[in-house]
Amino acid sequence: MSAVSGAGFARTSREEGAGHGTAHGDHHPHGAHGTFRGYMTGFVLSVILTAIPFWLVMGNVLKDTFMTSIVVMALAAVQIVVHMIYFLHMNTKSEGGWTFLALVFTLTLVVITLVGSIWVMYHMDQNMMPMSPHEALQRP
Repeated sequence: MSAVSGAGFARTSREEGAGHGTAHGDHHPHGAHGTFRGYMTGFVLSVILTAIPFWLVMGNVLKDTFMTSIVVMALAAVQIVVHMIYFLHMNTKSEGGWTFLALVFTLTLVVITLVGSIWVMYHMDQNMMPMSPHEALQRP
């Protein structure tokens, strides 16, 4: 007999493992929780995706800083996806797809905000009145 009891009744370990009538098994689908192997896979991928940018920057592997920054940002985006899959357990099946839909909506809003801000700043810079260096020095 197990020491775990629910509603005054003792359960055997065979009943607990069956998934029927357990408090935790009633509310979550079977695939909602990660396994040790899944967490370790996510951890190893995260360490690799963190070590590669450190190596690229500290070792000055790519001589072009622009290319290095692009590679680091791409690896950061991949690491975000790894965290969402292995640690947050986000996929199209969790919670009927609503978490994935909320993610897509959020990313859409972020992209619209960033692109719009960059567009406005670019056009403000292009449409400012030109000023000579002498005029710039004379301004208060």
